[in-house]
Amino acid sequence: MKIVTKRDRVSLRRRVDQGTEEQRTTVQSILNDVKANGDKAVLSYTEKFDSVHLENYIVTKEEMEDAYASVDGEFVEILEEAAANIRSFHEKQSSQSWFDTSEDGTILGQKITPLDAAGVYVPGGTAAYPSSVFMNVIPAQVAGVERIVMVTPPAKDGKVPDGVLLAAHILGVEDMYKVGGAQAIAALAYGTETVPSVDKITGPGNVFVALAKREVFGDVDIDMIAGPSEIAVLADDTAKAHEVAADLLSQAEHDARSSSVLVTTSQTLAENVQTEVKDQLKSLPREDIARKSVEDYGMIIVCDTWEEAIETVNEIAPEHLEVITADPFQELGKIKHAGAIFLGPYSSEPVGDYFAGPNHVLPTNGTARFSSPLNVDDFVKKSSVISYSAQTLQKNVDKIARFARLEGLEAHARAVEMRKERWK
Repeated sequence: MKIVTKRDRVSLRRRVDQGTEEQRTTVQSILNDVKANGDKAVLSYTEKFDSVHLENYIVTKEEMEDAYASVDGEFVEILEEAAANIRSFHEKQSSQSWFDTSEDGTILGQKITPLDAAGVYVPGGTAAYPSSVFMNVIPAQVAGVERIVMVTPPAKDGKVPDGVLLAAHILGVEDMYKVGGAQAIAALAYGTETVPSVDKITGPGNVFVALAKREVFGDVDIDMIAGPSEIAVLADDTAKAHEVAADLLSQAEHDARSSSVLVTTSQTLAENVQTEVKDQLKSLPREDIARKSVEDYGMIIVCDTWEEAIETVNEIAPEHLEVITADPFQELGKIKHAGAIFLGPYSSEPVGDYFAGPNHVLPTNGTARFSSPLNVDDFVKKSSVISYSAQTLQKNVDKIARFARLEGLEAHARAVEMRKERWK
């Protein structure tokens, strides 16, 4: 992990894999095939890409119940507590419809309506991500989405990891299917004989999933095109080097393209963290991945002033930002761009990944400059409500007609003027 100054650093953005022309062509072919041939195409691609032959890819209630029964009871309790924390946080995000009535009888407002159906993609195969189940399903449930459909790739034995099944069972998910990759996105977007189509697809995946989500956007909504994970730590000389290094490596182990950055004004902290990262890497089970990540995308930026450090963090607009300073709340107002902000030495990034409650589906690659974490509002629609009274229209009809003619839209003008006959 190299130490640089703000002037020397290179851009940390644009790590989203846009895919090769061959990959994009493959994804488009898969989407078209599933759209035309439904389950037959889904099962064929599952066998081709996941090396799993399935006659039926529905996850049964019995499979979920078996997972619940087979998992250690203490772990079940941990997951249930985490789910409760996440639900409690997201319930505070709920919006309500509102209406404003004027004295003349005009009613204006906004109607909140949950989506009919949402699709959740949970990465799988050799790994289990129950946290992804919670973070995608719970805000949809809180929003009031009537039907939630979950897809996840099967392992080589044709099963779904117990952790994912357990999380789905805890949340009461009933529609779950053993399918991953672009074929899963196609099934959610267009529907098959088995999988019902949805209105929105959320959840992370590999490059084929990302490309598929990009292609189906417009037919359905999507949450985002997520890039590799990233963390920035803004720290002063009160931070402990071994803790900062551990936090940086918590993201580096995700992906060889993950980005881990320390921003500080302390040369001593910078050098100590650099040493700690080297030492801690040696004992990580995913050392190869984490090492490549910190070598290619890891960085320690030493700034001349604290103002410069704040400016650097805002330029990066990181997915995760830890503020480990003498008074982290004093810095909060200065942070403009970050997906999630972790304040103080006890708010290590994994606290947010798993347990605290806020969503861990966050904007990456600098998109925190203009986008937000996955939240309840992502699963509702907002409709404007307009009920003009006769008195208000009579007062404003000529203004509206003139406005319409200014834009060259005569039919618009006549539509409102037609109501004048009511007052003759």
